[in-house]
Amino acid sequence: MPLFTFKAVNNLGETEEGIRDAINEHTLIATLHSEGYIPIRVAPANSRSFFGLQAKQSKLSQKDIALLTGELATLLESDLPLDKSLLVLIDLTEDHAQLSKLIARVLDKVKGGATLADALEQQSGIFSKFYLNMIRAGEAGGSLGSVLARLAEYLERSQELKDTVSTALIYPAILLVMSLASLFVMLTFVVPQFTEMFESAGKSLPVSTQIVVALAEWLQSYWWALLVSIIFISSYMKLQLADPLTKKVWDGRFLKLPLAGTIITHKETANISRTLGTLLGNGVSLLAALTIVRETVENLVLAAAIEDAEQQLKQGKHLSDALLGMDLFPKMAMQMIKMGEETGRLEEMLLRVATIYDKQLRVAIQRLLAFLEPVLIISLGLMIAGIIVSILLAILSVNDLAF
Repeated sequence: MPLFTFKAVNNLGETEEGIRDAINEHTLIATLHSEGYIPIRVAPANSRSFFGLQAKQSKLSQKDIALLTGELATLLESDLPLDKSLLVLIDLTEDHAQLSKLIARVLDKVKGGATLADALEQQSGIFSKFYLNMIRAGEAGGSLGSVLARLAEYLERSQELKDTVSTALIYPAILLVMSLASLFVMLTFVVPQFTEMFESAGKSLPVSTQIVVALAEWLQSYWWALLVSIIFISSYMKLQLADPLTKKVWDGRFLKLPLAGTIITHKETANISRTLGTLLGNGVSLLAALTIVRETVENLVLAAAIEDAEQQLKQGKHLSDALLGMDLFPKMAMQMIKMGEETGRLEEMLLRVATIYDKQLRVAIQRLLAFLEPVLIISLGLMIAGIIVSILLAILSVNDLAF
């Protein structure tokens, strides 16, 4: 009998998936009904639709979480109860197995008397401490819908920030790879075509040609050493960045890099300001908010600065004064935060800082690209021109010998 994949809801409200054999789809649906299941989808099993789809949806991305948050906010702001909102979300996300199963598990916990925050916290660390504290603040204040809407906006902006950085680096990365590939082809395939002619001429070659020929011969014989070196260096860097102590050292070095250090600082400033402003706007105390914010900072040097600021706040200092003294964050951002503290509009000023440094980040990335692109193109052109000139000089010297 043919195999079918199915997705169904059991009598506990949980979504189950599997493969069964049946005469046809209608027979399997009838069987599932008789066993107390509510079939959602039944389809012929094949390697593409089942194994491929499941592998693709094995993890939840930030976009998935943002989608869930935004849709739940819309339903709750429409005065739909939480349990019914979650039930509707299960139907809306039936094409995303992992997300649908997650919502079903959360619904089961909520029906059992758990708060939404507690139900989400039990989902294997999918949701961050920041996310959970926002939900708790919304439930405590009776404004869960508006808090979820703000969370959805936060996640969307954070994702846009990450996409801006990753997308901007694609072109320079492609340009660098193509440059190195062009040089490799020139040295391993083009230059050797002339080597035999040069050797048969019996005349000493120009120094530049000797260097190019030696490099080409080395690459032909020891190309594997180059590959091993790349693998070793990448593995070494992964190990270094996996250890918090060595990562902090590297993070400090990254901050001192021209242009790249500015990009990192602006990115983290925007992230810290947006997260802190969002938490304060939902009733979380400043000290508690800083503790949560610290966990969202990727650069450990800046995370340590936030932790130090927490200690100074406990001693009675203002946030802006504590951060200004470290000379790590942009002074304009610190002055704006100080103005927010003095006027009692810290939350509003933090969100404004986040917006400003989102724009500053894009400008910094554009400047980096404006610097990298011509440098890579000119460098490649000079290296290829050097190889060609060295070969031409050798050819001319051979011709002089012939005459």
